[in-house]
Amino acid sequence: MIPISDVAEKLGIDHNMLIPYGKYKAKIHLDAIKKDTKKAKLILVTAMTPTSAGEGKTTTTIGLTQAFGKLGLNAVATLREPSLGPIFGIKGGATGGGLSQVVPEDEVNIHFTGDFHAIASAHNLLASFVDNIVYYNKIPSFNASGITWRRVTDMQDRALRKIVSGIGDNKLLNETGFDIVAASEIMAIFALSSSVSDLRNRLSRIVVGFTSDDRPVTAEDVGAVGPMMSLLSYAIHPNLVQTMEGQPVIVHAGPFANIAHGCSSVLADKLALGYSDYVLTEAGFGADLGFEKFMHIKARSAQLEPDAVVLVTTVRAIKSHGGVPSDKLTQKDTNAIEKGIMNVLHLLGMIKSFNLPVAVTINRHPSDTDEEVSLVKSILKKSEGSKVIDSFVYAKGGDGGVELAQELVNLTSDKKRPVSYMYDMESSIEEKVQSLAANVYGTKDVKWSLAASKKMKAFSQYGWDQLPVCMAKTHLSISDKSKLKAAPSNYVFEISDVRASVGAGFIYPIAGKALTMPGLPKTPRALDIDKDNKIVGLS
Repeated sequence: MIPISDVAEKLGIDHNMLIPYGKYKAKIHLDAIKKDTKKAKLILVTAMTPTSAGEGKTTTTIGLTQAFGKLGLNAVATLREPSLGPIFGIKGGATGGGLSQVVPEDEVNIHFTGDFHAIASAHNLLASFVDNIVYYNKIPSFNASGITWRRVTDMQDRALRKIVSGIGDNKLLNETGFDIVAASEIMAIFALSSSVSDLRNRLSRIVVGFTSDDRPVTAEDVGAVGPMMSLLSYAIHPNLVQTMEGQPVIVHAGPFANIAHGCSSVLADKLALGYSDYVLTEAGFGADLGFEKFMHIKARSAQLEPDAVVLVTTVRAIKSHGGVPSDKLTQKDTNAIEKGIMNVLHLLGMIKSFNLPVAVTINRHPSDTDEEVSLVKSILKKSEGSKVIDSFVYAKGGDGGVELAQELVNLTSDKKRPVSYMYDMESSIEEKVQSLAANVYGTKDVKWSLAASKKMKAFSQYGWDQLPVCMAKTHLSISDKSKLKAAPSNYVFEISDVRASVGAGFIYPIAGKALTMPGLPKTPRALDIDKDNKIVGLS
């Protein structure tokens, strides 16, 4: 690693704009953001639907950033901050892999610069303010049963999904629950805010509950905006770290894509675009989640439309979608590839419908056979006319991504195309969901629960139907049902609930069994942390 001040200097950022957090990480003051970002190209990295085999989207993003460096080009990666829940649950580490990692990986994975703590504190402070307003009856007809604002923690804990709060005080007795911090509306606001003033305005619009006569109560109404701003005052500045090859990486905000919008911060992207030729950013989980939400929520609100898209695939993940069990993915199976590749074809077609140029890459694994790789390339070439490029960034770092980086240089050299979106903002909530179901989730049959339907109609009366939709659903399938693999169709997409994240600026339907508080797996990765406290999966 090189000193973080040298990484900043390489970008052209004055050292006076740094807020150091030790020798190898720092925050960059918002004053460093440039107004002119026209020269830079924004490349969005997404992936096929996740499997237990892993796809390597973050690894690819980091490796590509290093590959651009190998070509003598100025490139920056903008990534999400890891959440402690998955780190100690199923992942063990979330900073890339092999020779394409963000460093210092242990610090980035655990606590980092305290942003998650600040967001959780602001969120729970608002919860305490809401309870206090109810306790002292400061807003007439607003009582505990009308509170919709839940609490958060950055750890997976299924026991907190549903709780009763206020036991011992009838004024505050309420059935509620906890969400994970990555699902917090404040996390979404934090990621989508374009300035300090925008952050404040968004926080003020948060709806925390309703009076008995159905009037929305906001964070502004309970007087919590100023205190929340104070807790977020340092967190709002993006974090600068580096890759293993010394390329700059800005890591900031961490909303999940299966229960939130799944993108790093707008401020990180705008900062990076002002100091580089190419910005590599990622969208969480598969393209049916992160990519779609990046386009309809982040790109639209922040005017950050990508110049090109990378779709990451793996032979193993394709075979998994073709029905191969996880313990047999290293065995050659061309029949499974022909079945599972329908997932890639569906998502590739969906991305192209936005009128964006796409580069498809196979994140290579040692078990991949030449026959399997050739078959994948042949099908994609025949069906979508897509060139498929091998990526070896895990094993070779930047050198393993040079061909892909060069392809992206070529793809972004032409004049930017106008983007085609799947719905108009003026469309109703139901119309927006119907469009996503048909064009992204592969079905036209959408079923709303009575509760969800009632809420949707109420939200429309408040004027919130003009907001984009942020679907909460399983990340393991294009559908709302985790066991439906490849590219399912002829199924019913079921919406059980709808929430309004008015401050963040989206409507938040919940489909299938999507949970805003995940649980730990049967064998959490935390059990593998050794006596030296080394995080599992980091190398």
